Amino acid sequence: MAYDVIVIGSGPGGYVAAIRAAQLGFKTAIVERESLGGICLNWGCIPTKALLKSAQVFEYISHSQDYGITVGEAKADFEKIIKRSRGVADKMSKGIQFLMKKNKIEVLMGFGKLTGKKEVEVKAADGKTATHQAKHIIVATGGRSRQLPNLPIDGKKIIGYREAMSLPTQPKSMIVVGSGAIGVEFAYFYHSIGTKVTIVEFMPRIVPVEDEDISKELEKSYKKKGITVMTNSSVERVDTSGNGVKAYVKTANGEEVLEADILLSAVGVSTNIENIGLEDLKIATDKGRVTVDKMYKTNVDGVYAIGDIVMGQALAHVAMKEAVICVEAIAHKEGKHHHNPEPLDYGNVPGCTYCVPEIASVGLTEKQAKEAGYEIKVGKFPFSASGKASAAGANEGFVKVIFDAKYGEWLGTHMIGANVTEIIAQTVASRKLETTWQEQLDTIFPHPTMSEAVKDAIEVALGEAIHL
Repeated sequence: MAYDVIVIGSGPGGYVAAIRAAQLGFKTAIVERESLGGICLNWGCIPTKALLKSAQVFEYISHSQDYGITVGEAKADFEKIIKRSRGVADKMSKGIQFLMKKNKIEVLMGFGKLTGKKEVEVKAADGKTATHQAKHIIVATGGRSRQLPNLPIDGKKIIGYREAMSLPTQPKSMIVVGSGAIGVEFAYFYHSIGTKVTIVEFMPRIVPVEDEDISKELEKSYKKKGITVMTNSSVERVDTSGNGVKAYVKTANGEEVLEADILLSAVGVSTNIENIGLEDLKIATDKGRVTVDKMYKTNVDGVYAIGDIVMGQALAHVAMKEAVICVEAIAHKEGKHHHNPEPLDYGNVPGCTYCVPEIASVGLTEKQAKEAGYEIKVGKFPFSASGKASAAGANEGFVKVIFDAKYGEWLGTHMIGANVTEIIAQTVASRKLETTWQEQLDTIFPHPTMSEAVKDAIEVALGEAIHL
């Protein structure tokens, strides 16, 4: 079969690329070896949020007396929680199937491999192969759990994020290695439903990519909840010969042995670029990622790459935007789209972590702003001073804003607290529009809301705090 566009991989980058291509009049096919929606919809973003919601509901019930409501003793049914999460994922995957049919996109189930500049071989689960031609091929094969040599994932005692979402029984204790988004989200989920959790982080602070104040606040919150946090620590070796797992952890004070039922390795993501034909076509890569230009074209004509396999943040919303830019650039060149798309600004990409309290950030941290040579104004407003947060019983955390003192440029925002992942978009849009602090203060924020804490933080930065 011949197509205008073939997309390899149906995660957030892949399925969005296929839909946009079809919308612009391209005859399109998408290749998927497992389930439509990729890791994000089936084993990542969506099902993890379902697990976290169950944990939040359980916590609400457990603390219902704080809201003047008395209920019987709550019990977390682990099997039903997992079942609900899988049901949410299945529903979303079926939604992608509907979108493929709606947009007349051909779904080619199997493992996709580049066998020529304009050719993709698809090997189905039964071993049968079929070759398809396309003028444009977009590679969006995503990533998987990164494995460390001293933490070999066996799927039973040493697990990755995928197994963490579908364990047959709830572990009584768990060691989480790595404190990025995956690590701290699963740490919160399992701790909330009664598992004893220990986080081991190699870096000096947890969520190390965030602003230092955010890291301190989350560590304080987690320790208050009863989660053990070990920073400046590394698991040197593990022993799985017994009933559970023993982790030999190197700390600043020497070696410590941790014992638990399960060890979750959450040390990052590796790209899926092996055995897909990149070497045969001599497609350039660098440090495990495909080299592309600003419109995601590789060094081989007609082949493009997007998502986790290219440089940039490995985030679903990044892959989605890259997909649209890539396809619209192709369409513009062929006269199917009215303008060439604007390149993605990777300096204005929001990051969200859905633990409790939530974390959301965009732009420069305070340290990065200083290192870049800016003279800055910093404002921090605690949710403990927010009327809406107090009414909601969610006064943990704060909003921190960073501005350039000379021109008023909004350099960054860093938040930790309830629903902050829903608030961060305002900063992203405002930075895109290049607004200043004065324009923000001239904007009416609704009251009472959590979002008005952004305005309050700006007032703090300018020394004009009213509610603090």
